[in-house]
Amino acid sequence: SRYNTGKHIGEVSQSVVLAGLYTPGDGHIDPYSLTMSLAAGARMYGAQIYNPAPVAGLSPTADGKWDVQTPHGTIRANRIVNTAGFWAREVGQMIGFQHPTIPVHHQYVVTATVPEVKALKKELAVIRDLEGSYYLRQERDGLLFGPYEKMEKMVLQDSWVRDGVPPGFGKELFESDLDRIMEHIEMAMEMVPVLKKADIINVVSGPITYTPDLLPMVGPHQGVRNYWTAIGFGYGVIHAGGIGKFLSDWIRNGEPPYDLIECDPNRYGKWTDVPFMCAKARESYGFNNVVGYPKEERFAGRPTCRTSGVYELLKDKCSMGFHAGWEQPHWFYKPGDDTGYKPSFRRTNWFGPVGRECRLVMEKVGVIDLTPFGKFVVKGKDSLKLLDRLFANTMPKVGQTNISHMLTPAGRVFAEVTVTQLTPGAFLLVTGSGSELHDLRWMEAEAAEGGYDVDIRNVTDDIGVLGIAGPNSRKVLQKLTDEDMSDAGFKFLHCKHIQLAGVPVRAIRISYTGELGWELYMDQKNLAAAYQAMMAAGKDEGIDNFGTYAMASLRLEKGFRGWGAEMNCDTNPLEAGLDHFIKQNKPADFIGKAALQEVKAKGLKRKLSYLSVRTDDVDPEGNETIWLNGKVVGNTTSGAYSYSSQQSLAFGYLPLELCSVGQQIEVELLGKKFPATVIQEPLVLTEPTRTRLAKKAKAKA
Repeated sequence: SRYNTGKHIGEVSQSVVLAGLYTPGDGHIDPYSLTMSLAAGARMYGAQIYNPAPVAGLSPTADGKWDVQTPHGTIRANRIVNTAGFWAREVGQMIGFQHPTIPVHHQYVVTATVPEVKALKKELAVIRDLEGSYYLRQERDGLLFGPYEKMEKMVLQDSWVRDGVPPGFGKELFESDLDRIMEHIEMAMEMVPVLKKADIINVVSGPITYTPDLLPMVGPHQGVRNYWTAIGFGYGVIHAGGIGKFLSDWIRNGEPPYDLIECDPNRYGKWTDVPFMCAKARESYGFNNVVGYPKEERFAGRPTCRTSGVYELLKDKCSMGFHAGWEQPHWFYKPGDDTGYKPSFRRTNWFGPVGRECRLVMEKVGVIDLTPFGKFVVKGKDSLKLLDRLFANTMPKVGQTNISHMLTPAGRVFAEVTVTQLTPGAFLLVTGSGSELHDLRWMEAEAAEGGYDVDIRNVTDDIGVLGIAGPNSRKVLQKLTDEDMSDAGFKFLHCKHIQLAGVPVRAIRISYTGELGWELYMDQKNLAAAYQAMMAAGKDEGIDNFGTYAMASLRLEKGFRGWGAEMNCDTNPLEAGLDHFIKQNKPADFIGKAALQEVKAKGLKRKLSYLSVRTDDVDPEGNETIWLNGKVVGNTTSGAYSYSSQQSLAFGYLPLELCSVGQQIEVELLGKKFPATVIQEPLVLTEPTRTRLAKKAKAKA
């Protein structure tokens, strides 16, 4: 059953309850008592607490500290942490931020004593019914239950966004509205029948704070020094212990104790305006108690102001995905396809078309919109010195590109970035869309703390990017430029400024598909013209569009790692198989160098392995359990179907003794354990490798 109600509080229809998950350590706590206990403990260790102490102003100092103006005087702080709840947005506005937090009306109902509850020998477990969209728990000898109504019925306190929280607001409540939640009450009564005859003694309606995606904003904020946030907690006090320790560990040690990028405050930017925030908060509130799907998309508030120069040309031809405010094609439609967004745990309507796009790139030529990449220009007297400190790889020469990694002091992977030296001392840095402000904050902090004479400029919104890949990509580009695009004239991982059909373009010979390809960087306003020129020039070569789903499949076939999956702040680069990019002998003392040397000396306990999984109509996505002989031995990090070899592939972390090629294991998908084998990577050689081997073979012949 979903939960064991027991005979004392009413029987549940077995046709209704199919399955459930029981959490033995779950419970509830009185927020006031907890807060007072934490305050008492803090005072024991020397903390000073002023209450009430409204903040009247925040002023940064030249050395990165803060002056906090209060009625008790000005407090000089090394750093400030915004934990102001409903007032978090107003605190942020004091220093120029518009934090996307909005109060939502949430109601819960408390009953009088219920005899069946009073008769229980131990407290009832907290119940969460996903289909009914409510939670229910014991409250003394009665019951308390709180529903999350549908988006069209829920209420936002948007006046607080516009006018601020009313002065003096504290323990006040909103007017209750039972009609708004009646359908959920009825579902709760069906599931827990004793509710039908219970007397309601209180209906509480109060504000809870939401962000657009329901997750809080936790960590240091980009744009100013030493400003941290812990805001947007829809569930309030239950996060207190974990978030308090997470932040204090990060502040003390200079890096997060574990990866929590989904709660990074820097996942939002200026594109997160009030209409978007309100639309998303409504949508997210309604998604509180629903089943989530792989590759899930939510459509409220879209598109934002972040649309690329080819969005209007592509929007009706594909299924779009949402990436840091951008719309980016996931896969494209053809006549006869089952179009639209069709969520499923199994292969659904995208599966065939994505295979078509993979074949396009492998056999002909495809074009992809890569505009959502985060893009920065770093220049100045100390630019090379700063980047040598930030990155574990050596910096590329002028006109060349490489893949580099920023590490934490403990030697874990903070970011993966493509670095190109455009002109002496001027670098273009490119990162994933979701890492834009995450990476920028890290670089800005190191530049400020180290006193580097550099200029770091975020050009993400200004520059559009098109990728072109496939064996015919060179032919297409050569029709549009006088630049020599041959293998000898334009080498792999080189960059040139070219004219493409009259459009000024920075062309970098690189492709995350692993096939022959280029990334073309240009002014956003020129993107449509360049795209149309390529599509026209490539007709005879069979040119067409492809999306990010195909790119993900192709990159996995080539054994390319992805940041946020195979590597993050929970992994070091050696266990992730990034040895080639880590230059431990380079003269510069890069961040994490000493720690990495220690990791190497101690030896690794696990390694990233390349897996072939024998599935049916489901593919690994990442974070699936890996089993051996009935025991959990690891987890997958990402996965996809390989259309070239017609099998499911995955990366996964395994103990060293299980990493040998040929090792048999099992990967759990949808409750079933599928046989899997550790295989030699990559499954498909990259185009540069194939070309190099062909040249060697020809020379020997």
